[in-house]
Amino acid sequence: MKKSKNASASQTAPLTFRLWKFTGTALLILFIWIILLVFLSPLSYMVVTSLKSKAELSDRTAPLYPADRLTYDYQGQTYQLYQVPTSDGVIHEWALVQPSRLSSQFVDPAHPEAGLITWQGSWRNLSGVFRFQIYWKNYTDIWKLLDYPRYLRNTFIIIVIGEIGILLSSVAVAYGFSRFRIPGGRILFFLLIATIILPDSITLLPSYYVYVRILPWNGTFYPLIVPAFFGSAIYIFLLRQNFRSIPRDLDEAAMLDGAGPARILISIMIPQAIPAIVTVALLHFFNTWNEMRMSSLYLAIRHDLQPIAFTTQAATMMGNTYESIQASALILMVIPVLILLVSQRFFMQDLVITGMEKRS
Repeated sequence: MKKSKNASASQTAPLTFRLWKFTGTALLILFIWIILLVFLSPLSYMVVTSLKSKAELSDRTAPLYPADRLTYDYQGQTYQLYQVPTSDGVIHEWALVQPSRLSSQFVDPAHPEAGLITWQGSWRNLSGVFRFQIYWKNYTDIWKLLDYPRYLRNTFIIIVIGEIGILLSSVAVAYGFSRFRIPGGRILFFLLIATIILPDSITLLPSYYVYVRILPWNGTFYPLIVPAFFGSAIYIFLLRQNFRSIPRDLDEAAMLDGAGPARILISIMIPQAIPAIVTVALLHFFNTWNEMRMSSLYLAIRHDLQPIAFTTQAATMMGNTYESIQASALILMVIPVLILLVSQRFFMQDLVITGMEKRS
């Protein structure tokens, strides 16, 4: 009897542990989903708003989703449909012909020959009849109003030239720090890393003085492009750490074949570090796409050179622009997120590949 109790207790313990584990995991997943929904709720609201018409935004009875209000033509006039409850407990979809404070007259679209129907009550308490309808015209309007091709052209000029500069300089500097013994190299690297914690506001005034007073670069792309050719401390750090994980045996084998430092960098280091290089390229793309402060500082006087970040500000400054147009301009700025979703495997690949796997 005692053995059977011990056996049942030993079987119950793993079952209880698995139940608690399942419950804890389910609660954690539920909590994560709740936080995710709360975090994405403003974005979801903007997406829905950008797909609504101007008439729906001004209608207090409109639903939360994009919809079009249904109407009915009666005797040459267009009237809106309402959900009208009657004494028999049925809700009818009638067209309001003559509104009044205490009683109104409706017409039944299914039986217009019956004439006007008098309904007692306040028509303002009635809900309208809507049909799901996506209003894509907001995006075509914002595309025409703000001349998006010009903004995109300016943005991609800054991005493409800046990508070339940031990759060439960061890869070269990271390769030097990871493979060559430079006198005082560790001190130089620590100084480079120390610039990461340096606030941008400290260098804002000196750089502005140089670009505007010494170099006549105000109103040009140069203040946004030229600094990229001098590298970035955070990108150099990421690439250096990746280069250091590549075995030196590959370098030595290439040296035996007569390869120089440049050939080793191009033929061995860069192919092995493609995930890290793609990560740097995407990070620079996101920063440039969303960058607004430096652009407004140097390109505020040149409307023909402003990047796409100015579209959100321009949409809010247009006098006759309603909320759906402004939301459409903000949604168009979320395009880099889609690029991140498509290329996220490059981010994860560099984390999955360990140093041992690279040596194999």
